[in-house]
Amino acid sequence: MTERVVIIGSGPAGWSAAIYAARASLEPLVFEGAISEENRIRGTLPLGQLALTTEVENYAGFPAANLTQFLETALPKERRQYMAPHSGHGVTGPELMELMRAQAVNFGTRIITADIVSADLSQRPFVLKTSDDTVVEAHSLIIATGARANYLGLPSEDRFKNYGVSACAVCDGALPRFRNKPLVVVGGGDSAMEEATYLSKFASKVHLVHRRDEFRASKIMAARVLDNPKIQVEWSSAVTEVLGDDQHGVTGVRLKSLKDDSERTLEAAGMFCAIGHTPNTDFLAGQIETDDKGYVVYKTPFRTETSVEGVFAAGDVADSYYRQAITSAGTGCMSALDAERWLASQGIH
Repeated sequence: MTERVVIIGSGPAGWSAAIYAARASLEPLVFEGAISEENRIRGTLPLGQLALTTEVENYAGFPAANLTQFLETALPKERRQYMAPHSGHGVTGPELMELMRAQAVNFGTRIITADIVSADLSQRPFVLKTSDDTVVEAHSLIIATGARANYLGLPSEDRFKNYGVSACAVCDGALPRFRNKPLVVVGGGDSAMEEATYLSKFASKVHLVHRRDEFRASKIMAARVLDNPKIQVEWSSAVTEVLGDDQHGVTGVRLKSLKDDSERTLEAAGMFCAIGHTPNTDFLAGQIETDDKGYVVYKTPFRTETSVEGVFAAGDVADSYYRQAITSAGTGCMSALDAERWLASQGIH
């Protein structure tokens, strides 16, 4: 059976698209991503980047409050049992994603926990191949695959991934190897501020390494870092090597001053990269127009249409500017409405 609409991705954009498509009786099929070691390392596990954050303070409709009872009644027990206990003062990223997922399921969304590894957009219906070798045909496609975290690209960094090098403080920061030890965060945007602030709960000290002499982050996020006595900013500096051994993993980093080229070593049990993202569009193999950074380009302003008719994009995969949960959810809604109207124009109901 040819699916009317297939949604690839399981962040705010994907679930919002699923909710709208399901309520329009399109019976959407969502590929939420595979639970695999490769996806864990890349930071592309199901539920998107928001599942890697802590408290979400800026998503409308979730003021600071104890949501324990709501979560217990809204989420399926088989999924709630694997989640962290509720903090009692506002919704977290993983909680928000699980709530969105549950809402999509409530309206009849079907979910497959697998990746789409290739797509043939040259024929109709579109032909998709999954990571478990299943072939799916679809009349329309919503791409909501988001963007993954970037690394520095150092050989020594690759050597110590999962042995002290990470791109997700929330995932790994509380591990015993990092507790009460000095840590390094690389970056200067809001993500780096959040990572450093979160890690300061566990580390003895956090060195925040930034290439410039001022942050790109919002003022409120930067102020939290600068006011935190456990965070030391290493201005105008770059990590040139991750140090360590097979027994202990990361033991430090080599730091180079970008002002005088001097080098020094920082003792650290881990290094966390927070230096931007790369859109997850590899599986499209260049069949859809993207910009020079790989983000999907919208064909028409304020519409989610792509360069291929019947293919729509939502969320961070097409947004290199805002990259917010609420804007992703908004474009998810738009993509479902656009897909519904396009299907109707093709006589597909």
